[in-house]
Amino acid sequence: MKSISENTKFQFSFENIFNQASELVEQARNTAYRQVNETLVRRNWLLGKLIAEEELKGNDRALYGAEIIKWLSKRLTSAYGKGFTKTNLYSFTRFYELFPQIFHTVSGKSEAILSWSHYRTLIQEINNEARQWYEQEATKQNWSVRTLQRNISSQYYYRLLASQRKDLVEKEMLELTAPLQNPDPTEFIKNPVVGEFLGFTADSAYRESELEQAIIDNLEKFLLEMGKGFAFVARQQHIHTERQDYFIDLVFYNYILKCFVLIDLKTSAIQHQDVGQMDMYVRMYDELKRAKDDNPTIGILLCEDTDEDIARYSVLHDNDHLFASKYMTYMPSPEQLRAEIERQKAIFYLQLKEKDNED
Repeated sequence: MKSISENTKFQFSFENIFNQASELVEQARNTAYRQVNETLVRRNWLLGKLIAEEELKGNDRALYGAEIIKWLSKRLTSAYGKGFTKTNLYSFTRFYELFPQIFHTVSGKSEAILSWSHYRTLIQEINNEARQWYEQEATKQNWSVRTLQRNISSQYYYRLLASQRKDLVEKEMLELTAPLQNPDPTEFIKNPVVGEFLGFTADSAYRESELEQAIIDNLEKFLLEMGKGFAFVARQQHIHTERQDYFIDLVFYNYILKCFVLIDLKTSAIQHQDVGQMDMYVRMYDELKRAKDDNPTIGILLCEDTDEDIARYSVLHDNDHLFASKYMTYMPSPEQLRAEIERQKAIFYLQLKEKDNED
């Protein structure tokens, strides 16, 4: 009869074998998934290439292409079943036209491959620069298809350009594999912030505490909306001075900027006293909480609406560590969002106009 210690020893040994076996199974599964995915993407790209090249033979390319797709869809579906609808064949052709270099040759080495669902989502974006940025970010950040779809639908790229400097964004696009050198805080301020995931509608009535709770309940999605490098630190963080106690709504840390980011929530349009309060919070945080190796604290007033006069005449003006961003609790139409982006862009540059001129 084996002793308890011997049984424990065998159990540990068996557990170790199981862990090693599990690792082998997972590795094989992941390898198989990548191979199947790349094969599917390659097949769809090659079908698109075949159709696109055949279209060139027709005098009326659009009409000839439509006839090819209609005929080919019927024959492929009859021979191989689902997956070859006319819509899918149009998608394959569009995929080849937008990503002509993704496979260098039929059997050659490929670039980093996303899933077909990712590429089917990417071809919705008509702007080449934006599409390239989404593709590189989806690869680098390991975005799910749902995340990619949401970022394209909410015009994430254009909102990045709206409140940041385009030259810096383009530079980052070219250097995505390299760490950011001396990152500009304005690169990380989104305006407007689209928070349809918070569960409110356009005409919802809610208190600041309810807005705060909704953000906490959807923290992962909120961090995604905020952008790169944000980590949650505290809610209603207590700051004590000799005279009074203060509570900051939300505190984050951005590990790329290497600084704290304070957010004050306002369920109304921005007021000049809100700006003064946030300016005080930032100064207090720098003095009482900021470590020696941290960069200066950033303050963001997340409010129902921004204001041109406050951007131009308050302490927001020419202050690159204090910002006002508008939040939208619903997903607007593309036209509404584009209009709001342009409006917020104009307000943003009112704030930093003098600094931009100096630069």
